[in-house]
Amino acid sequence: MSQPLKAQQAQRDAVRSRHHNPRPPQWPSYRGTSHFVGASPSGRVTVFVDPSLGKKALRNARDLVSDADRVVSANDAIFGTSGGPVNVIVFALGGATDGSGGADHMGCDYATGAAIEVCASFGNSARVSALFEAELSECSMNGNLCGESTGEALSRWCAAVVGHNALADFVTAPQWVQDGMPDFVNHTDGTDQSADSTGCGVAFISWLISLGHGLEKIAPAMVSLGDTGTLARLYGNLTGDDPKQAWSKFQHAIQSLPDGVTDDDPFEAMAQARRLLHPSPWTAEVTNRVLAAIVADLAAGRQAEQILASVRAAMAPLAKPAAAATCQPHSRRLLPPGKARRRPKR
Repeated sequence: MSQPLKAQQAQRDAVRSRHHNPRPPQWPSYRGTSHFVGASPSGRVTVFVDPSLGKKALRNARDLVSDADRVVSANDAIFGTSGGPVNVIVFALGGATDGSGGADHMGCDYATGAAIEVCASFGNSARVSALFEAELSECSMNGNLCGESTGEALSRWCAAVVGHNALADFVTAPQWVQDGMPDFVNHTDGTDQSADSTGCGVAFISWLISLGHGLEKIAPAMVSLGDTGTLARLYGNLTGDDPKQAWSKFQHAIQSLPDGVTDDDPFEAMAQARRLLHPSPWTAEVTNRVLAAIVADLAAGRQAEQILASVRAAMAPLAKPAAAATCQPHSRRLLPPGKARRRPKR
């Protein structure tokens, strides 16, 4: 191992050693013992696990510690902002240990939504990372799109791109087609628990990406439109075309598909989405400042709480302003079809 790599590894090990049993947050639903597993090298993600699940869940949690910075960096690049620190717990959400229990968090920002729950997925940690990204992406929506079909569709596309499509069983677009393709392009559904409205949204985003509009352009545009925005307005803003043309052109594109809609990416845009997604120089600057703050604190012998405060301070001056909406902090549960539950009224 080269000297620079050895130095980087030493920094990572030091960060982990400084995080001695941090106090877990109040989780959305989990009430058991939270066993601290580790912090990501940047210090932005702290991971816990339900110790009663044994070695397989611990492996999921350790893999998430190793993968978390890749996920947060990709998420930053998608939204063009730098997210805050988060805590994550891996446990049998809904009693499942194959990832099908989904994921959960509270408000759609880093103040009220930073405690994230993800379902264990024994032997398949890629699903855990994808579930983490699904919830992390909603935190990056800055209070906008909370509990809306547009926000749910966007978060599922973020999870698919960053999580290497590890949640293919959460597919919703075929259900939307089966139910007659109701129009959720001109109308936004005020829920994130409908397979029809979510399915329409993910298929529409697939179409937009196939037209050359990267997810890193779609996500900020959707957030800026807020809860009252529609996919039709998103289309108009991205293409310069009349938003009134969005539904008819989308319908024509769907009807022209040779194999119909069999998954959430009917226009086969996934590879294109990954190619178009590159971290911006601004994101790299944020990363460098955070790492510099961590190294300085370690050299000064500071404790975990002081390191976390330095990370937040390093990120704050570079955070891009966004129009924050009022985010009601209630559960934002991600579930596969057939397990969706009724949302509390807001």
